Amino acid sequence: MSAFSHLLLDGVSRRFGGQDALTDLDLTIGTGEFIALLGPSGCGKSTALNCLAGLLPLTRGSIWQDERRIDTLPPERRGFGMVFQSYALFPHLTVRANIAFGLRMRRLPKEEIRRRTAEAVRLVRLEDHVDKLPGQLSGGQQQRVAIARAVVFEPSLVLMDEPLSNLDAKLRLEMRTEIRRLHQSLGLTTVYVTHDQEEALSLADRLVVLREGRVQQIGSPRELHTRPANWHVADFMGYRNLWRGRVQRRDGSRATVESSGQRLHGEAVGDSADGADVVVAVRPEDIRVDGAGGTTNALSATIEVVEYQGRELAAEARTDTGQSLHLRTEQRIAPGDQVKLAIDPRRLLVYPAGGTADIDRRADASAATR
Repeated sequence: MSAFSHLLLDGVSRRFGGQDALTDLDLTIGTGEFIALLGPSGCGKSTALNCLAGLLPLTRGSIWQDERRIDTLPPERRGFGMVFQSYALFPHLTVRANIAFGLRMRRLPKEEIRRRTAEAVRLVRLEDHVDKLPGQLSGGQQQRVAIARAVVFEPSLVLMDEPLSNLDAKLRLEMRTEIRRLHQSLGLTTVYVTHDQEEALSLADRLVVLREGRVQQIGSPRELHTRPANWHVADFMGYRNLWRGRVQRRDGSRATVESSGQRLHGEAVGDSADGADVVVAVRPEDIRVDGAGGTTNALSATIEVVEYQGRELAAEARTDTGQSLHLRTEQRIAPGDQVKLAIDPRRLLVYPAGGTADIDRRADASAATR
């Protein structure tokens, strides 16, 4: 495996027909890191991966592997492994032949090809399937072949473009574990594209969240889960409750906000002075069904919809002031129940408003169903 200390993306940008698909991506990747590029469809994550792979030329910026500039090199000279969403296996070749294909193209000695192929087959646990064709394999097995083919020539970097999106839920969980196991056991450096925040949180050492071609936040799974940089990141990271409000008082990081007739206390993230329009963000699991009503951020609400999710129930409720909210609880609740809710002020985040049309559309859709 070609060793390097770091990979640098310096102002990487890409335009399509005058439209910015990716703008000024700055990122340093250390050897052995697992990086997830995360965001909704059209955010620029696959564009970034294709620029890194050499499948798309840069409009602006550069890519460096240590002191060597590589964005000017064709894909085959970068030495990266690639795992595609569609697997891209040769249907007429066996599992063994698919995995060995890249080694043969590099004209390695036959004994070296045999040894590396056998090791890759063992790593992805396909020893019993080496003589089968791709059409005789399950989706998960085909994905294992694609991963083995990507790592068999010991690349300096492995690029994965939504490799699990075509699998069912059970297989996705299994393959997540396999990908992380291979990353750790082989000492890979991996860049992984996904729109699934749970997948990214479970796999990556660091996440890069993109929106409309621009980086919104780079950080560890814990940082993005507990402290999104803005409400757009919070929205994507599972903060389903996003409410418009106005700051009544700001005291350091503490903010008191009026939202839909309710006074709420929370943690301010970013600049939002007294009187400023803001967005309040709360995770469903951070709303507590509290029979005593609580003394801080106490809300009275009516349960409207309940979904059984095993140990927990997911519910949609509506406050007495008409605010719709989502919550998760282990308590037994049913539609029509009148409940008292409480939110820990440390779990309620207050962000500067900006680009809130999405929130308004969501509120309009919720009102239309009432």
